[in-house]
Amino acid sequence: MRRAFAMAVAAIGLAGCSSFSSGDYFSSLRSPPPSAQVQLESTPPGAEARTSLGPGCKTPCSVSVTPPDSATSFLVNYSLPGRQPAGVPVNIIKVDGGIFGYNTIKVEPNPVVAELQPIGPPPKAAKPPMRPKRKKPATAAPPDGSIDQAAPPQR
Repeated sequence: MRRAFAMAVAAIGLAGCSSFSSGDYFSSLRSPPPSAQVQLESTPPGAEARTSLGPGCKTPCSVSVTPPDSATSFLVNYSLPGRQPAGVPVNIIKVDGGIFGYNTIKVEPNPVVAELQPIGPPPKAAKPPMRPKRKKPATAAPPDGSIDQAAPPQR
């Protein structure tokens, strides 16, 4: 009986060690990656705003972004029919929480604002070049300097 009990304790102990070595236990103790709320605005309002990290919405709105560990910035693209599209870069600032705190992130600028310019009129088609007009030949005066005058009207 003692032998069976010793084998059961050894089996449970080895099973416990295998779970620690795989790292699953420690990964469950880590806090989730930090996320940040980003306010998105546009002039005029109603533009479709989409971050390069995925989430998007119709302005004015707010989205929650969770950047990957390697990211230091992302882009917010705005589009609205009849307006030129715009992109605004956003910087990610990671703040270490220390031993007892959670890591956090800040984004700058926040709120992210874009001014969408109207699309101008289409460029005019090039007109074919015009030929210069012909000049009428000048009438030369007689060499003696006299000018023909019409006969005076009769009375």
